[in-house]
Amino acid sequence: MRLWQGRSVRTRLTVIASVVMGLMCVAASVAVLFTVRVTAQTYTTHAIVDTAERLGYAAAHERLPPVMLDEAVAGVQVIDPRGRIASTTAGIAGRPRMADFQPDGSGTQARRDECRSPAFPGRCVTVAAFRIPRRDGVWTVYAADYDVPWHVDNRLLTTLVCITSALTALTAFGMYQTVRRALAPVGAITEKLAMISSTDLSRRVPVSKFRDELRRLAEAANQTLARAELAVEQQRRFASDVSHDLRSPLTAMRAEIEGAMLHPDDADWRATGEALLDSLDRLQAMVADLLHLARLDAGATRPTLERIDLAELAARELDRRPRKVEVVREPATGVIVIGDRLSLTRLLGNLLDNGERHAESMLRVAVRVEDPDAVLEVQDDGSGIPPEYREVVFQRFTRLDQARKKDAGGSGLGLSIARQIAQAHNGTLTIEDSEVGARFVLRLPLAPSGQAAAD
Repeated sequence: MRLWQGRSVRTRLTVIASVVMGLMCVAASVAVLFTVRVTAQTYTTHAIVDTAERLGYAAAHERLPPVMLDEAVAGVQVIDPRGRIASTTAGIAGRPRMADFQPDGSGTQARRDECRSPAFPGRCVTVAAFRIPRRDGVWTVYAADYDVPWHVDNRLLTTLVCITSALTALTAFGMYQTVRRALAPVGAITEKLAMISSTDLSRRVPVSKFRDELRRLAEAANQTLARAELAVEQQRRFASDVSHDLRSPLTAMRAEIEGAMLHPDDADWRATGEALLDSLDRLQAMVADLLHLARLDAGATRPTLERIDLAELAARELDRRPRKVEVVREPATGVIVIGDRLSLTRLLGNLLDNGERHAESMLRVAVRVEDPDAVLEVQDDGSGIPPEYREVVFQRFTRLDQARKKDAGGSGLGLSIARQIAQAHNGTLTIEDSEVGARFVLRLPLAPSGQAAAD
């Protein structure tokens, strides 16, 4: 079994096709031999009976010579009423009687298969007996011929063996070449895949011109490579952005400390400490966001699902936060969703943080129902986000130039975390058109009501 499993697909298919063709040819050869043998045996039987009848009629009207010319059968014997051989063919002259059976009753002829005939030692023959009434008694003519062998004839058997061998060999050759050509694209794909490394994912496997399974395999492989290239590129950008964003607070902290240590007597250590704390707060927030993203990516978070009133959740989050700008609330009652309270609070907090950083004077928070979804909107009155950047801002460590100029405190991870939380709740988080500022729209499936929700 291990030897068979170690063979290539091409070899296994060739062997299977050859065995199947060989078995089919053997079955066909057996059928041919059986048909030809039955036909030949029938022909031999008729020849034996006809010979016995013809010589019987001849013996009834004329005297036969003691030794007759060889007939078309293996042997003929004419037995007189005393049981003696009166005439025989030259091929069995001098041999004893080939049989001693007689036609039954009033019949004139009978036939038997004999394998112990004294006239044909070691051979099986078919013997036909023909009874001839004459004036001096009853004479009997025996005609016999050899049974047709199972292979009928050596020439026929040789022909069938040659045909079987030729067809099996042609099948093996044809299958081998067909599978080789069919699997040639697989070899090319394997060769290309072997050349692809983690540092060079731009290569693609060749696509067959035929719209078959191999083409779909190549297209699927290319799509996988494209996704892998995109993921690796995102990982590289992520590592670069992480190193840059982590370096910024560390550099600021180092500059504060080095500046204070150059003139320790003149340094305002309290102001230095407050500056260091600001940098540490930013660094701590960034590390916390990175850890949260890592847990989301790994699926390590175990949400506690419950029925949540989205308007009540938004109200509580707004009530506990210090107000940096005016907040306009547009709540709605009975907007219930199924989700994890901590995760949705984190999502809402990230949207409020983003809105407060970019708002000029006002922030609007609205909750409503749009069947079959619950909708939460957070809109600021800032400069807004151009349509071409509305998907870019959800990428990790993405902060538009205008955002960097206005507030460098953001880590560039809050919106990415918010979208992943929305997707984990089978919802969406997008930026939609608005007359002023940026309008973030969260859509979550409404919770079922009644007993179904309790179940």
